[in-house]
Amino acid sequence: MMLCISRKDSMEAQQTNLNEVVNQLVDKARGYAPGSPQRQRLLTQIIRLVSGKLWRENSPYYQDALQQTWLYFCRNICEATTAQAPYDPSQGSVVTWLNSYLKRRLQDGYNNRNREAATKVSTTRYQSASGEFGNTVDPVDNLAANPDVPPILEQVKSWAETDPTEELKSTHIKGHPKVNCQTLILKRLPPEESWKDLSVEFDIPVSSLSSFYQRQCLPRMRKFAEKEGML
Repeated sequence: MMLCISRKDSMEAQQTNLNEVVNQLVDKARGYAPGSPQRQRLLTQIIRLVSGKLWRENSPYYQDALQQTWLYFCRNICEATTAQAPYDPSQGSVVTWLNSYLKRRLQDGYNNRNREAATKVSTTRYQSASGEFGNTVDPVDNLAANPDVPPILEQVKSWAETDPTEELKSTHIKGHPKVNCQTLILKRLPPEESWKDLSVEFDIPVSSLSSFYQRQCLPRMRKFAEKEGML
């Protein structure tokens, strides 16, 4: 019993220490100008400390939701760019703050899937005996994005644009060489284009684009981020 209590106390102490360290880094980051190398280094340290603590699940929407969460972090940890207020340590830890946002984005994924399924059903119904289809609204749209790309994502953008090994350009949807990882990664960086617009542009279903992005693009982007010490 004493051993169990000791382990619990030790874990709580470690968590408290992590929160204190992270909050100190946040305070330091806020003392530097947005986009400055000093702030960039501090934000990278925070990402390294908390990335392993975030909520994880085996979901087809997880990687996209996680990417949106890191964007939210970069935009709102020091100043409120897309949120009503920046991160407030008195309201909870950075991990709790990010997990709350991450789970909302995951719920968006589930909701979009259900609405898309309902839309597909509605398109099979005739509006009248003349054989005309009723007008439907594609619900798959993303949150409005701020056009300012956070410094961390500038590195991702540069990597995708240069594509030094040409792996991104050569990895494409079968039969669509122009719809490759390089193209989709760049189009999904801020200010990201919605899946709806990309579907119209490439004449490919949203589900196919999103699936390819999840399976091929995000793993490569994550590998690059880990190599550069961002995660």
